[in-house]
Amino acid sequence: MATRSYRSPRREQLAADTRAAILEAAQELFITEGYSSVTVAKIAAAAEVASQTVYASTGGKADILRDLLAPAIHDPSVAETMRRIFEADDPREVINATALGTRQAHERHWRFLAALVPQCHAEPTAAAVLAAGNAEYIKALTAVIERLEQMDALRPGLDTGRAVDLLWFYLGQDAWFSLVSHRDWSFDAAEEWLAGAARQALLAAP
Repeated sequence: MATRSYRSPRREQLAADTRAAILEAAQELFITEGYSSVTVAKIAAAAEVASQTVYASTGGKADILRDLLAPAIHDPSVAETMRRIFEADDPREVINATALGTRQAHERHWRFLAALVPQCHAEPTAAAVLAAGNAEYIKALTAVIERLEQMDALRPGLDTGRAVDLLWFYLGQDAWFSLVSHRDWSFDAAEEWLAGAARQALLAAP
């Protein structure tokens, strides 16, 4: 006779609470001390658990970083932006919706992204996590360009790859960091200018 495994809701809740405490402690340490300076032992101490518990609950630092970035990568604005661009019948609205969606995904998670992403490029394991996240970002931007191609809206001679590169230049992470973080623009001002610049660079003359 097969034995049935027993699930303890209380134990599962305790495990979830422990994991949440570890992620919260890690996020604050990453922001205040920098990713490279934070050790698993520091995270464990801040979360008031053993180091082994950190590994068992969340994995190592790169795994924690991946989990912390996931809400930004899979922000609800992504799905909403995709819906808007496929419903739009005006190419300018496709660009505007993309600017709004990328703005919302960054703004909601700005404290973490602005503090962590620039410094993580120099840390190989963290850089790999960021690269995976950027691949998802590029995938979404590629869908935007494909929609513009369906509408026959791109400038003459602009192929898919170059168009994706331009959209990344104007609405990728670095664009938001450059204007909002480095130059103290408001998100409103950055969204308006970046959308306008992207429209001018990508769209055929009306």
